[in-house]
Amino acid sequence: MSVSQQSASSKSSVVRRTLVVGAVVSAVGLVLSSSLFPHASQAQQPTAAPQIAAPTNQSPVLVTGLPDFTQLVDRVGPSVVSIRTTQRVGGDQGEESDEAEAQMREFFRRFFGTPLPEPDARRGTPRPGQGGQGEERPRGLGSGFIVSQDGYVLTNAHVVDGADEVYVNLTDKREFKAKVVGADKRTDVAVLKIDASKLPPPVRVGDVNRLKVGEWVMAIGTPFGLENTVTAGIVSAKARDTGEEIRFIQTDVAVNPGNSGGPLINMRGEVVGINSQILSRSGGFMGISLSIPIDDAMKVADQLRTSGKVTRGRIGVSIAPVTKEVAESIGLGKAMGALVQGVEPGTPADKAGLEAGDIITRFNGTAIESVADLPRLVAATKPGTASTVQVFRRGDYKDLKVTVAELDAPSTAEKASPAKLAANALGLTLADLSAAQKRELRQSGGVLVEKVQGPAARAGLRPGDVILSVANVQVADVKQFEATLAKVDKSRPVSVLVRRGEWAQYVVIRPAQ
Repeated sequence: MSVSQQSASSKSSVVRRTLVVGAVVSAVGLVLSSSLFPHASQAQQPTAAPQIAAPTNQSPVLVTGLPDFTQLVDRVGPSVVSIRTTQRVGGDQGEESDEAEAQMREFFRRFFGTPLPEPDARRGTPRPGQGGQGEERPRGLGSGFIVSQDGYVLTNAHVVDGADEVYVNLTDKREFKAKVVGADKRTDVAVLKIDASKLPPPVRVGDVNRLKVGEWVMAIGTPFGLENTVTAGIVSAKARDTGEEIRFIQTDVAVNPGNSGGPLINMRGEVVGINSQILSRSGGFMGISLSIPIDDAMKVADQLRTSGKVTRGRIGVSIAPVTKEVAESIGLGKAMGALVQGVEPGTPADKAGLEAGDIITRFNGTAIESVADLPRLVAATKPGTASTVQVFRRGDYKDLKVTVAELDAPSTAEKASPAKLAANALGLTLADLSAAQKRELRQSGGVLVEKVQGPAARAGLRPGDVILSVANVQVADVKQFEATLAKVDKSRPVSVLVRRGEWAQYVVIRPAQ
């Protein structure tokens, strides 16, 4: 093909492409015109013109870029310390000692990603044969922070638990042997003391009540032995209830083994928590970190500094949650409070007149929204304090006066004696309590269950249970039980308060339809 023919062919191709593009554009235009502009037939009909929303003032921008943490690191970083603990191993353990050494090396290799230093190379670690107290071997790593100019350091109790020696390392590379002033396992708070001069300024303690979900926070610590590591994130939740004595601050700040005991810092450079736990399936950070609120931690620390231990209150009750079904059946309204399952003889609760089946709704005027609220409030009350307990009992609220005692080991629960006979319509075979049984159970009334079937069996009642009330009415004997039951609507569930051993619980029996 000649150049001229190629040119002609090229021009023809361009024309064809132009025609195709033109056809596509025309088709698109036709579609747009049919959708945006009415046809002639449509134009003859009165139709409302399409309304275009008038521009409105835009909402203000609430977030403008990421924060700069450098000033926080400069201010708080020097007050954060690294903590290492050691354990003394006797020199006469032979092969057992060598095996422990090998296991420790493997642990450090897998967990921290670095090999364990040789014994001669460890800081402050004597070689075998030095002294009479045995060889110091690494046990664990953690973090902490200085809370006073005279050398008090706050950390987690689990960081120093079981350690023979504790060492505190500052950012200026100085190391000090620390004294454990006190440790509280229930809240996981420990206080250390080092004798040192020219310490960095202590941290500033923040107000947890001002902390908001979504607020930026920062952590400084020693994850995997990497000193003064800074990570940041936001507050994911406050007052996270995990069943512990305190409610945690939940964040998505990257916290790993070794961060324990380090500070959680707000954007004002104040410590608002102590990094304590991570929720993880792998052993490493998975986006959920839990911190002890600093106000709770400081209350514990003050007691540890003063007396070396924490004193808590108790009143002597065993409690359980109140379900929605039980709350509705007894007239409480909503599921709240703490159900008293048992009262320990001779305790403040016993002396104040609390009974199994009571629902504690307030303590010293503070509402008990969930069962976990009561132990926290009572534990935080100084022993010897006269307190008011509000209970919901058989449809009425009562205020009882109780003097809080000091928390000690709970007494061993006693078993109730077995029962005898009678009958009624819920599938229960019942018997009156004898005088001896009442004395043993410390009950003025109630009926004993010998056999169960039908609705009662499906509800979980067992022979030997003691029924204290039915339909929110206390019963003294079988006759009163049956008289009360006769007044109950047989088509609706019936609530009974059942004592089993030293425990009491509401049970809802659904009559057979």
